[in-house]
Amino acid sequence: MSDMFTIMFVCTGNTCRSPMAEGAMKVLLEKKCPGKFKVISSGTSAATGFPATLYAIEAAKIWDADISAHQSQGLTSDLLEKSDLIFAMTPSHYNEILRLKKDVADKTYLFKNFPNPSSKGEGLSDPIGQELSVYNETFLEIGEYLGKYLDEIVKRIEDK
Repeated sequence: MSDMFTIMFVCTGNTCRSPMAEGAMKVLLEKKCPGKFKVISSGTSAATGFPATLYAIEAAKIWDADISAHQSQGLTSDLLEKSDLIFAMTPSHYNEILRLKKDVADKTYLFKNFPNPSSKGEGLSDPIGQELSVYNETFLEIGEYLGKYLDEIVKRIEDK
């Protein structure tokens, strides 16, 4: 493991939810603990090398997060192993993470449950194929949750 605290967001195609969450998290953490973290994302069914959707890129601009250079990547056990904190966007993503690598259970959370370790609960809806307004709502929902979690995440980064 590197000295950097690595946070990973996992969704399906790694072109909407997880890149938006990655961008939002970077914006929040740059203000709190610059240089101490790395934020990545991946998808359980992602092809490699695709950009974030145009609407995801637009929605991320709400917080001045630039995800225009994003390149999708598939979820791998190597990425899981290198991550210190893993957020699954839905219960099915959570289950896929543990199917791939059981020993990351102690650092994997359903996005809307953090810091509760339960995999039971509500997932974050996928905006793929919908209007920009839906992407904006999804991005703001991501931001709302990350804002609630920020102090706990910063504490974990500082404690590494």
